[in-house]
Amino acid sequence: MKVADLTIEEFQALIKKTIHEELQELLTDPDAGRELTQEIEARLTASLQSTERISFEEVKRRHTLR
Repeated sequence: MKVADLTIEEFQALIKKTIHEELQELLTDPDAGRELTQEIEARLTASLQSTERISFEEVKRRHTLR
């Protein structure tokens, strides 16, 4: 079936379905339900306990973000 053969309602439903699927994919956490390894947990704990901080501008510069 071609898009040209769809009714307006069918075409709108197709667009809604496509947008819904794309948003689901974008907003779903790929790590949901996974457990942290001991190594990662230790790194996160150390990071949270650290007093060293960098500015958001520095983060952007390091990662070449604008």
